[in-house]
Order: sequence, then C-alpha cells, then structure tokens
Amino acid sequence: MSKTADEGDCTLSTCPLESSVYQYRPSLAANTTLLVLFAIAMVIHAFQGWRWKQLTFGIVMAIGCFGEVAGYVGRIISWNNPFDQNGFLAQICALTIAPAFFAAAIYLCISKIVAHLGPEISWLSPRQYLWIFIPCDMVSLTLQGAGGGISSVTSQNGDDPIVGSNIMIAGLSFQVFTLSLFMLLCADYAFRYMKARKSSRQSSPSQLRTITPRFRLFVVCLLLATLCIFIRSVYRVIELAGGWEGELVHDEPKFIVLEGVMVILAVFLLNVGHPGPAFDGTQVIPVEEKAEV
Repeated sequence: MSKTADEGDCTLSTCPLESSVYQYRPSLAANTTLLVLFAIAMVIHAFQGWRWKQLTFGIVMAIGCFGEVAGYVGRIISWNNPFDQNGFLAQICALTIAPAFFAAAIYLCISKIVAHLGPEISWLSPRQYLWIFIPCDMVSLTLQGAGGGISSVTSQNGDDPIVGSNIMIAGLSFQVFTLSLFMLLCADYAFRYMKARKSSRQSSPSQLRTITPRFRLFVVCLLLATLCIFIRSVYRVIELAGGWEGELVHDEPKFIVLEGVMVILAVFLLNVGHPGPAFDGTQVIPVEEKAEV
C-alpha cells in the first residue's frame, strides 16, 4: 500500500499496473453490473419492507445494499485510475462492512422463526437470539469499521496500514465465528422441531405451527443466503490475512465470484424468500389437527 502512496501521481499512461495496489485494472463491466444489481435489490428491499410491514428488516437490508453500491462505485473509480487511493479505500471499507448488515437481517429472522414455529423447543428464547447475535454483529461491524478507518488514515499518510488491516481481520473472523454458532443453533432447532412434530403425531396435539409452502421457501432462501455470507466472510479473512501484497488481493476473478456473486446471491435470495409473506396471516394450528384435514 505504501508503494501506491509514494506514487500518488501515477496514472495508466505513466506507470505500469503492477505499481498499483490491485496490480490489475478492475473490470468495468463486472463492477458496474454488481453496482446496478445491488441498487435494484436496495429498492426492492425497501419496498418489500414497507409492503409487508417488515420495516426493520427492510431498512437493515437497504443500508447493506447502499454500502455495496458505494463499494462498487469505489471500484469503478479504480477502473478509471487504479492508482487512486480514494477508490481503493472506499471499496475495501464499504465492501468489507456492508455484509454485516445482511448478517444482522438474518439474525432478526431466526428470532421470528423460533417464535413462529415453537419457542418451547428451542435452547434460547426468541429474545435471547437477538440479545446474543445482534450485539455480536455490532462488535464485528465496529471492528471492521474501525479497522477500515485506521487503514484509510495511515494509507493517506503514507504509512503501513497493517494495524487497521489486522483489526478488520479480527472483525471478519468474529463474524465467521458468529455465523458458525448461528448455523449450529439453527441446525439444532431444526432437529428439535422435526423430533417434536413426530412425537406430537403419536401423542397429543401441540402448538407447533406447520410449515406452509411460503414459509418453506423463506427458510430455504434464508439458509442459502446465510451460507453465501459465510463463504464470503471466510474468503475475506483469508484475503486480508495475506496482506496487501498477497495473491488473493491481486486476483479479481476470485473477488468477483467469492465476494460479489456470493453477496448479491444472498441479497436476492432474501428478496425471493422475504420474511413478510412467510409470516403474513398465519394461525397457530395443532399439528395433529392439521394432519387430519
């Protein structure tokens, strides 16, 4: 990074691409496509949040999409001039932080799912899921934001941004840990739910809700979106751990697939499987009674 700072007057016509932080010229087509897709998803999420009265979910998703748009604006600036530190720092900070908002939206959903299907079979109450995972996500977001800010300041001063990078890595690593714990608890709840439904058919009716087709679509999309965010977070930890001169930092195809494609898939999956229709107008029906209909 300091190499780029020392060559702040570089342009495409005066310096080789290898002198830039990227060591390549970002793809205008790929980054513009992702920018447009995130902008579209942002509008859809804002509308869906209003339409289905899921305002918190909609706002959090829209903020995350806005961060993605800002990040890809930075990459388009870098296409124009790969030596421009402002473009590089804008994309590294925004694209690192934005998915934390998508993770927060996912955590909001598990609380609703448990309250909807049957809180009595869960290790944690619906509120406890929020008390655990939302603060964890805020810690991750704070670390990533602080690391990005420190990296930006030190880079602008021509110093080594290693301290800021390490803080960002810590935030991303904590996000990976939190997502791993989240997925384990989701798997445990799914097992308990299926076991409870099986038992209820053999004994007395329970107040567990049955899973409607719309709810099933929501859960499948939520699980796939979580997996996409998890894959992306693991990739970013490995990428940043390699340093600014590491192989992954200079590999745009991997970045587009493991960062851009993974995140936009997660965002659109949560458009398709939006929680609003899944929870709209459902009534609690004993499992046995429903099975007999």
